[in-house]
Amino acid sequence: MTSTSSTHSEAIRDEQAKILRTIRPMDARNIVRGQFRGYRSEAGVAADSQVETFAGTAADMVSAITMNYVEEALGIANSARDFGMPVAVSFTVETDGRLPTGQPLGEAIEQVDAETRAYPSYYMVNCAHPEHFENVLQKPWSARIGGLRANASRKSHAELNESPEADIGNPAELGAQYAALKRSELPRLNVMGGCCGTDHRHIERIAAACAPFFRQRKVVNA
Repeated sequence: MTSTSSTHSEAIRDEQAKILRTIRPMDARNIVRGQFRGYRSEAGVAADSQVETFAGTAADMVSAITMNYVEEALGIANSARDFGMPVAVSFTVETDGRLPTGQPLGEAIEQVDAETRAYPSYYMVNCAHPEHFENVLQKPWSARIGGLRANASRKSHAELNESPEADIGNPAELGAQYAALKRSELPRLNVMGGCCGTDHRHIERIAAACAPFFRQRKVVNA
């Protein structure tokens, strides 16, 4: 990494991004999976299953992030159900509120629920700006969304891939948008974070904007 002329977080981030862009895409054939030798030969273990590796550990649940199409979400949800592991499924959407496959977000959530008997503990949306999906949220399926890791940028995925540097958007505005969603369309929103373009500034703003929704009421003893 080239020495920066400034210790500002943005300058350091930009140099780190240059390093990441030089990394060649990973090939699954060159990745060593973290499973015990012979594990998949054990009775009751699916030949291609991965989730059960966590089932015998101290892990509380599985999170499937950035699901692009419903079939991969179904595969993870069904595998988690087979081994009694709680799972949260997070879809990503394009600027029109649809999955990259063109399937509406609500239809994807309803399909997974229908085919897994609503097994996922909750759903999330990630790697999309709030304005990309806020206008497609509808009950009853939107009540199943309990988490959000939004992008700071309004750019599409294609535009982000071509961007020479991160688009950090407006931290204060993003925090206000989280609060607005929590207040109206997503009252069950409890798991919050950030995705592309976000850093500690965005998280601080999100936390400050949403804190009033989580403050415990004082209990008065009669």
